[in-house]
Amino acid sequence: MALTKEEKTKVIEANKRGEKDTGSVEVQIAILTEQIKKLTVHMTNNKHDYSSKRGMDIKIARRKNLLSYLKRIDAERYTALIKKLGLSK
Repeated sequence: MALTKEEKTKVIEANKRGEKDTGSVEVQIAILTEQIKKLTVHMTNNKHDYSSKRGMDIKIARRKNLLSYLKRIDAERYTALIKKLGLSK
């Protein structure tokens, strides 16, 4: 269920802001989004896996907080990231 190193590197490369950027808000949100997508597939097959459900809920809440922070700091970056990741807000 966790992202492999190659998947994580691909997500970072697609969303980084600078040459050595690995921890910006955009990268963190993109990584969380990929993890949530994988957990969603897992949860459709394993409906009674409550510990994974709790982990997914925590990731969703963390992404929501980061998105609200980004919206508060820079609305243009927020709208660009929403469109790029295909999130509905």
